[in-house]
Order: sequence, then C-alpha cells, then structure tokens
Amino acid sequence: MKHFTKAAMITAASMLAVTGCSDKDSGTSDAAGTGSDSAVTLKFMTQSSPLAPADPNQKLIFQRMEQKTGIHIEWKNYTSETFAEKRNLALATGDLPDAIFDAGLGDYDLLRLAKDGTIIPLDDLIEKMPNFKKVLEQAPQYKSLITAPDGHIYSLPWIEELGAGKESIHSVDDFPWINVEWLKKLGLQMPTTTEELKQVLIAFKTKDPNGNGKADEIPLSFINKTGGEDLAFLFGSFGLGENWDHTVVTDDGRVRFTSSDPGFKEGVKFLHELVQEGLVDVEAFTQDWNTYLAKGKEGRYGLYFTWDKANISGANDKYDLMPALKGPSGEKNVTRTNGMGFDRGRMVVTKENKNLEATAKWMDQLYDPLQSVQNNWGTYGDTAQQNIFELDPSTNMLKHLPLNGTAPVELRQKTSVGGPLAILDSYYGKVTTKPDDAAWRLDLMKKVMVPDMKAKQIYPRVFFSLEELDRLSAIETDLFAYVLRMRTEWMENGRVEAEWADYLKELDRLGLQEWLKIKQAGYDRSVTQ
Repeated sequence: MKHFTKAAMITAASMLAVTGCSDKDSGTSDAAGTGSDSAVTLKFMTQSSPLAPADPNQKLIFQRMEQKTGIHIEWKNYTSETFAEKRNLALATGDLPDAIFDAGLGDYDLLRLAKDGTIIPLDDLIEKMPNFKKVLEQAPQYKSLITAPDGHIYSLPWIEELGAGKESIHSVDDFPWINVEWLKKLGLQMPTTTEELKQVLIAFKTKDPNGNGKADEIPLSFINKTGGEDLAFLFGSFGLGENWDHTVVTDDGRVRFTSSDPGFKEGVKFLHELVQEGLVDVEAFTQDWNTYLAKGKEGRYGLYFTWDKANISGANDKYDLMPALKGPSGEKNVTRTNGMGFDRGRMVVTKENKNLEATAKWMDQLYDPLQSVQNNWGTYGDTAQQNIFELDPSTNMLKHLPLNGTAPVELRQKTSVGGPLAILDSYYGKVTTKPDDAAWRLDLMKKVMVPDMKAKQIYPRVFFSLEELDRLSAIETDLFAYVLRMRTEWMENGRVEAEWADYLKELDRLGLQEWLKIKQAGYDRSVTQ
C-alpha cells in the first residue's frame, strides 16, 4: 500500500535497538519479549504507527518469528513521526544498531551509507537466504532493481504485486470519487466531459443536494500537493495528464515532463474556471489530511480524490468512481502513476553487526511466503486484536476476513509489521486470498480506468548513481516547488496564458533540460538491462 499509499498507504517500519541508548533516552521501552533464553539476541531499530504497540515484541507476528528462528530481537522503536530524525541521528553519530528494519532509506542515503561503510553489502548473506533467493528466481526482474550501480546489494526490498501492467493496483493513486447519491437526487447523469462535470458541480453548489437547507455542500475538494489526494487525474482530459513526479514515457521511449506540456496549461485554465464559479473547497489549497478527512466523513464532498473511498467517506454506496472525462478537444486519458509495489530500502545491516549468520536467518524468514503475507497485512489467531486472516488448516492458506467496517489502513497499522517482504501475484489462491478492498479496487481499475489508459509503460524504478541523484535532487527541489506554486497561483488568479512563455523559460533556468537528460539516460539503461 503507499504511500498506501497511500500508498498510498502507510507501512510500519522497525529499527534495531541502538547499543548504549537507555529507555529514558528513547522514550520507548526495549522488549524483554519471550526470548530471554534464546541463543541469539540482535538489536534492531524500527518505526511503527502510534496505533501499534510501543513494544514490537507484543505483536503476534514477531512472537511467532522468534519461536520459528530462535532469535530474540531487542527493539528500539519510534513512532513514524520521529523515526527519520532518530534514525538519521544514530547513523550520523555512529551509535548503530545491528540493523535497521523497515528503514525507509532512499537511494541517495543507501549509496552514501554504503560508500562510507556504515552499512554493509548483503551479497554474501543473500546466498544464505533460500527463501529470498527463491523469490528472485521466480521474479528475476527484482534482482536488477535492488542492485546498486556498483554491482552490490545494500538493502532488502518490500515487494507487493497486485495486478500487472496497466491493471496494476498502483497504476492510478488519485481515484476521483463522485457523490452518486447527489447525482441521483438531482436527476443528473455521471459526467462524461469536463463541461458536464462543471455543470454537475454547479448543481451540487446551488441545488441543496443534501437537503438540509444550508449551502454547506463542497462541490470539489482535494489536497494541494502531489499524492493520492491531489486532483492530478483531471489533467488527463487535456493531453499527457499529470502525476506525482511529473514524468511520463511515450510509447517510443521518450521521457516527458508533464507540467511543461501544453495540455497542462489547458488543464489549469479549466480548474481556474471552477475556482471562479466557487466550486472548489476554499481550504483545498492549504488543508492537511485531518481537515480533508473530517469533511469527507461528514459526506460534504461532491467530488474528491483518494486511493480508497473507505478511508475518507466510508465503505458505502454514496460515492462511486468517476471515469475519465473528454476535454474540449475530445482528449481523454488516464495518466499512469509511476508506481509499483516495490521499495528498495526496507532493511539494512550495519558495520556493527557481529552475528551475520543469525541476521541472515532472521531476514530470510521474512521472505517465507506465509510470513511475508502476514508482515504486509496482519495475522491470524490474535485474541487481543481484530484479525486480518484466518488460517485454513486443510490448505495452510491465509484467507482474508471481512473488515466489518474497519478502515483497512488502521487495522493493518495495529497488527502488521511491514519491513522486507515479497508477495508475488502467483501467491494469490495458493498462499493467500486478495484483500477484499484490493480485489475491489483492482476490478474498478480494470473496468473504469484501464480502457482510457493510453501509455504502454511507466517510468521504471531506476537506481541512479550518487552523482545523478545529487543533480536530480537539487533540480527537483526548486523545479517541483515552482510548478506547484504556479499551478496554485494560476488556479486561484488566472493569467496562465499570459505567463506561460515566461514559465517555460523559468523551468529551463531551474534545470529542466538537464533533468530530462539524466532521466532519459536512466530509462535507456533500464531497458537494456
């Protein structure tokens, strides 16, 4: 999930306990667990949701892992909000755990820490990890994705396959959810064009569809930043469309920057019209998740954006997925997100680790198919928590239980452990069932999104060099912020046509052409590997 994402959604991460740090210093408690008599104890650092136990060893998944491996983990656990700061401090001061679980490290940090010797190559350890080697044999594409430019592997990945190609669950993250209850009450049809959408939103604003006699309906809302709650989906009616990293690949293999495309300008013009008509949430340009969520739970939105409506407006029939709309020129396109169920930096081993054999054994257990499924979603047989699964003893298969109205993100945050894992498409129907919410979303993707999805490919997960990452990061910091600032100004105040030429010049000044060159080179390398 990503983000679960968003993410889209949110995954918990774990850290090995930092040697010499007291409970008082960390603000958390190190777990005695049930393994005080275990032959081996390792110190791990991690992060987890505030909804989860402060002591990771209270999670049934980790208790079973200790029984399975005979290895006790002494955790130093931080909430997700403080984890990055604490992790970076430990890495900077050399006050290192044996390993960092669910480390959340990006490519730049992985390469930098590998270069200075803080984390070690895992190549030899992987040779002692039969479960993980089997994953790489079954899905060999991941071997190149986790291999750094110098030919070594420095981290273990999270892999979650849910659909493939255009039908991948990650193909679109900002699903547009429209209030079909309001459409029905006002005698309106599902909009098929941008103009029809505008008229629908006007009706939502002026005709009191919630019937309370107040003008408290919000025709259109979003969170004004890249991600699953942005309104990027609407730009597909005007050309290339838009996505979180402003990157698409044409069918002839050329990398394009979406926010310099003429269609981006036309899309901004349309959105400005909606703002002028008073159809856009006045808080949309500044609101955070909690504000967005509160209004969604009250059912005040006519149209909003998120990965799964259950997390905003509830798992009911009030909202349905709106298909792509034809723009003024007849253009209709669902822009693919450059997302996949893959994260390179989920676990690293530090130079302080003196028991690599045990570490390899414990890490390999993470890639046992039944273990990976639980790490990702949650477990079975927990008498203290609602369970995600039941274990079918006749087939040894984990079957997803109904959520019974529980938000999937919240339940998974309480019971899953995240970290390195692998769930391949071949596991479904053999090792586990698909989660109901994922199966439902995949069906929507196939029926509603894929028919209008033009691009044959996404931009791949290129493992750039340190030098390339330095330049990309430096350019993107200013470039992406400038794009969002100008989009916001133009949506609110207009003037995109008059300022477009100067905008394109400023993109080049900020390094767009160099950015395109680096991204194109990375793409070309990836397709020849």
